[in-house]
Amino acid sequence: MKNSLTKQILYVVIACCLSLVSQAKTSEYQVETLITGIDIPWGMVQLPGGDFLVTDRNGYLYFADIAKQKNTKVQGLPDISVRGQGGLLDIALHPDYKNNGWLYFSYASAEGEGSGDNTAIMRAKLSAKLGNMTLVEQQLLYKASPNSTRKHHYGSRIAFDQEGFLYFSIGDRGDRDTNPQSILLDGGKVYRLYDDGRIPQDNPFAKKQGAKTAIYSYGHRNPQGMAMHPVTGELWIHEHGPKGGDEINIIAKGKNYGWPVVSYGVNYIGTKFTELTEKKGMEQPVWYWTPSIAPSGMTFVTSDKYPKLKGKLLVGSLKFGYVVAATLDDALNGNNKVESVDIIIENLARVRDIKQMADGYLYIATQDNKIVRVLAN
Repeated sequence: MKNSLTKQILYVVIACCLSLVSQAKTSEYQVETLITGIDIPWGMVQLPGGDFLVTDRNGYLYFADIAKQKNTKVQGLPDISVRGQGGLLDIALHPDYKNNGWLYFSYASAEGEGSGDNTAIMRAKLSAKLGNMTLVEQQLLYKASPNSTRKHHYGSRIAFDQEGFLYFSIGDRGDRDTNPQSILLDGGKVYRLYDDGRIPQDNPFAKKQGAKTAIYSYGHRNPQGMAMHPVTGELWIHEHGPKGGDEINIIAKGKNYGWPVVSYGVNYIGTKFTELTEKKGMEQPVWYWTPSIAPSGMTFVTSDKYPKLKGKLLVGSLKFGYVVAATLDDALNGNNKVESVDIIIENLARVRDIKQMADGYLYIATQDNKIVRVLAN
């Protein structure tokens, strides 16, 4: 009896110690809810006045008035195909948004060749005349084709580089054995355009007969994170693997990133679809996860508001509801090596997006109808 009581006390002490360790691990950063009431917040931007535009995958765009704590549906969206993983996806502001007013968004569109849908990129301007938020001057910049009846792997993230080129990703649409390795087909690619949709003549396949000339890199599965390195200007992405094999990649012109010829993952049922993890002519990831964390959203930290995170790359996890920080070797001087990846914020819902906004704060969009702001203790 005495020994049993001693063991029980010991278990309680150990449990308390583990709890304290867990709290210490996560207490350095807290989150406060900023926006609520958006069903599946997929992408977000902060406007110059501090308010937000937030996409809802269900096909809605919201203007979130922070001071009034009010969300207003923006009118004037194109027809959006909402099914499976498709809907209204990412959103980005033009680097010179204050002067030209252009905003860019990706979505699933049923227009064009074939049944089903595929990813499209559009730009438009936001008008607030007569108290109504409306998109005007819509311009379709790119539409992947043909359409697919599959309901997954649309991508899609958007980013601008330091020269003003527009980059975006489109997933392989679930057709892994055809789309990713062919430059003649859309899907499983990262693309580059001028900001008005024109295709740069120095794109790697611009002079290749029959090629999709907007392609910048290929051999991707489903990239849902994209950010420009603040020092080097290089484009970093992450992409979903199947069961294991999520990757962080640095994108280079014309390079092949291997999917599905090489992978660190396996089929969802555990069987192998390739024996290769590397092959000549195919790029290796700078980091990969096995098992998968289902990454979504990514951002580099440059803000003085987070001294211990400055220079790190943050990635959200859909699967585990946490945020990880990737430590880069001499990151502020542009080294590309990922040294380690550590969990910094836990106990969130499915993380859909994470961004450092113009005000210097980090914001996280979670799939429990929230956008939260990160505060450093």
